[in-house]
Amino acid sequence: MRFDEDSKLDTSQVSDARRSPVGRGGVAVGGGLGVVGLIIALLLGVNPFEGGGGLAGVDQVEGDNTEIAQVCQTGADANERDDCRIVAVVNSVQEYWGGALGSQYQPAKTRLFSQGTQSGCGFASSDVGPFYCPPDSTVYLDLTFWQALRSQLGAKGGPFAQSYVVAHEYGHHVQNLLGTNDRVGGDRQGAQSGSVRLELQADCYAGVWANHATTTPGPDGGDPLVARLTDADIADGLDAAAAVGDDRIQERAQGRVNPEAWTHGSAAQRQKWFTTGYQSGDPARCDTFSGSI
Repeated sequence: MRFDEDSKLDTSQVSDARRSPVGRGGVAVGGGLGVVGLIIALLLGVNPFEGGGGLAGVDQVEGDNTEIAQVCQTGADANERDDCRIVAVVNSVQEYWGGALGSQYQPAKTRLFSQGTQSGCGFASSDVGPFYCPPDSTVYLDLTFWQALRSQLGAKGGPFAQSYVVAHEYGHHVQNLLGTNDRVGGDRQGAQSGSVRLELQADCYAGVWANHATTTPGPDGGDPLVARLTDADIADGLDAAAAVGDDRIQERAQGRVNPEAWTHGSAAQRQKWFTTGYQSGDPARCDTFSGSI
C-alpha cells in the first residue's frame, strides 16, 4: 500500500493524546486483560463499555495534534510513519463516505493515545484494543496494538492490515449515523447474533472503502491519497480479518471453539464479508441483517 507522496494530509481529523496524562485514581476498564481483553472488545468492537459516561476520579484530558501536524504533512510521511499512515487512511475513508452518503455523513474524529484514555464510553486501557465510541463519535487507537495483532493474535501485519482496522471502525461510525446499531438490541452473542451481523457489516464496509481507495480524492479535492493497493495488501487485510475471528481467538486463548459465545464472527465470516465489500464496492451489498451470514 502506497500513498501519493505529494498529496496533503488533513491532521485536523486526528487528535494526538499519546503524551497526555491519563488521569489519577481511576480504574481502567479492561486493564491488564491482554488477549482476554481483546476477546471481550476485540479490535473492532463497536462499544466495549456498557453504560459509558466516564469514571469518577479520572481526568478528561483533551489531546492535541501538535506533533502530527508537524510531522504528518504529505503522503510521503504516511509511507514512512504509522501515525501519519493513520491520518492518511482516516482522510481517505472519510472522503469516501462523505461522497457516498452525502449530507447523511458527519465526520468522526480519531484519537491516538497511549496506555489509557478517557472516552465518551468510559475509561479504556490499551488492552481494550481499537474501538469506536458512539456517544462521542470518535475512533480510539493505541498504535502499540499492531504489535499485539502480530505477537498475540498471529497476524502478519503490514500497512493495509492497519488500514483495515481503521476502515472497520469507521464502518461502525457509518452504522451509528444510519441507526443500524438499534437493530442489534439484546442479541449480542452467537454465530448468527445481531452483534456478529453488526461486526461483519463493518468488515464489509471496510472492503467497500478499499475498492474505492485509489479513486477517492484527497481531503483537498486533489489526487487520491492512496496511490497503489496490491493483491498482497488485500491479502494482509484478509489475514488480519481471519486473525481476529472469534474461532481463532477462542482456539488460541482457551483451546476450544464455542460459537454460542461469538460476538464478532468467525475467521471465514470476516474474510467473506470484507471480500464482498471489496469485490462489489457497493454498500448495499453489505446487508448482513437479512438471511444467513
